[in-house]
Amino acid sequence: QVCPRLRTPRLPVWLCSVTGRHGVLFGTDSRLLSDWKTERFFHLYFYNGQQEQTKAAHLTIDTHSHHWEEDQSEDPSSPGKRRPSVEMTIRTKWAGATVSWNGTDPFF
Repeated sequence: QVCPRLRTPRLPVWLCSVTGRHGVLFGTDSRLLSDWKTERFFHLYFYNGQQEQTKAAHLTIDTHSHHWEEDQSEDPSSPGKRRPSVEMTIRTKWAGATVSWNGTDPFF
């Protein structure tokens, strides 16, 4: 028997497999589960438990960013356009969102 709180979590949490490594993407704002307006600008944390990651990465997500302001002349496959796998995973739920790593070096 599964506890009702496991079926309906109080906080948003996603188990992810990013480039073959498992991790947890979670938020601390319960309104993200019930109020679509909070999906405009919010914070998530990512932790994969690997030795090189000593604490959860604090990410700021902006789903209404101006992605069209990016330099369109740059080749999307160039190193400057390469996006971390965690960002691409987040964009499977929030297409076009921008992700700020808040001082943490993005990991691929």
